[in-house]
Amino acid sequence: MEISEKLLCLFSAEVRETDGGEYVVDVPNREIDAGSLEPGETYRVALVARDGSASSTDGAEASPSRSDDGPQPPVEPGEMRYVEIEDLGKQGDGIARVERGYVIIVPDTEVGERVKIEVTEVKSNFAVGEVVEEAG
Repeated sequence: MEISEKLLCLFSAEVRETDGGEYVVDVPNREIDAGSLEPGETYRVALVARDGSASSTDGAEASPSRSDDGPQPPVEPGEMRYVEIEDLGKQGDGIARVERGYVIIVPDTEVGERVKIEVTEVKSNFAVGEVVEEAG
């Protein structure tokens, strides 16, 4: 699956139905606290099924448009770092968060693991890392 450079945040959530017949995806507080999203704004949302295939996308355009002049990623390619896996993505990859809620995707890890990683790919809003050693 190709991930857009414009990705603001990445998290797992369930879709729930309200009494009024609408469907809601709750955004975790940490995404607001990290400054990735602003309450009251409109964003484009991609929903990815548990098996990793795209199930649907929302046609709402992101508004207002965001420039790439924001803070730089807190990691660099080749950097070694200890991280704790906090969550699993829809494809089963581990998700760690570092400074300002910045997401690092770490394949082949489980929630609660502390691992030493090498950052292999850096995008504006997330990075990918490979496990170098189990940290315990």
